[in-house]
Amino acid sequence: MKDGLVSIITPVYNAEEFIVQTIESVQAQTYSDWELLLIDDCSTDSSAELIRSFTDNDNRIRYVKLNKNSGAAVTRNTGLAMAKGRYIAFLDSDDIWKAQKLEKQMELIKEKDIGFVFTSYRYIMQDGSPMSKVARAPEKIDYNGLLKNTIIGCSTVLIDKKIIGDFRMANVRRGQDTATWLQLLKKTDYAYGIYDDLVWYRVVSGSLSDNKFTAIKRTWNTYRNVEHLSLPKAMYVFVFYAYNAVKKRLIRDKDEIDRSR
Repeated sequence: MKDGLVSIITPVYNAEEFIVQTIESVQAQTYSDWELLLIDDCSTDSSAELIRSFTDNDNRIRYVKLNKNSGAAVTRNTGLAMAKGRYIAFLDSDDIWKAQKLEKQMELIKEKDIGFVFTSYRYIMQDGSPMSKVARAPEKIDYNGLLKNTIIGCSTVLIDKKIIGDFRMANVRRGQDTATWLQLLKKTDYAYGIYDDLVWYRVVSGSLSDNKFTAIKRTWNTYRNVEHLSLPKAMYVFVFYAYNAVKKRLIRDKDEIDRSR
């Protein structure tokens, strides 16, 4: 485990439209001690060729293709098993980091001696144009707080394994990121947020994460079948989750309507 190294794990599946921007946003980081692990979940487009154009010129970038399509949890866990760094970050193949993302997170981790940090993120349209809506990170959030408001974006986290310990993504097909953050918050009191929107989260039409009914089902599944909450507690926290989810969705949809006029 290399002490200052950040291992960035990116699942890739038919990401040819966005993967170049994603990789370039990592290369532009002001914190340069990183490795980027691109785990290909059997893409059928030109993702592999685009990625190889980077691996040929930057030895910090590593590419692995899985033998069969296995989903995001297996893909991310493959990256976790390969990771050489003390610090772990995740970056989805259609999201973008701002240049100071890692630098600011590393500063906070070292200043406060904490193991789990995340940032605010801004929504962007599929074409990359920014929206006004920002999912604003609170100063800190604990286990019960995260049950009520799934505010931690997967592409925003940075985790110190020396403090948190080794871990793997929850082995569920969908919603494994939130399920994993809940597991980590049983090991540490809080995840600490950075107010700045250092990640751009792309809203891709028709994606699993953009489907509100899918989101409801996976959140309920996390409550009952992963966290094993009692029915009364699951219903209680779901009310808060639904309120926060609707609020975020209404503001984002209004932004899209305003931009289309």
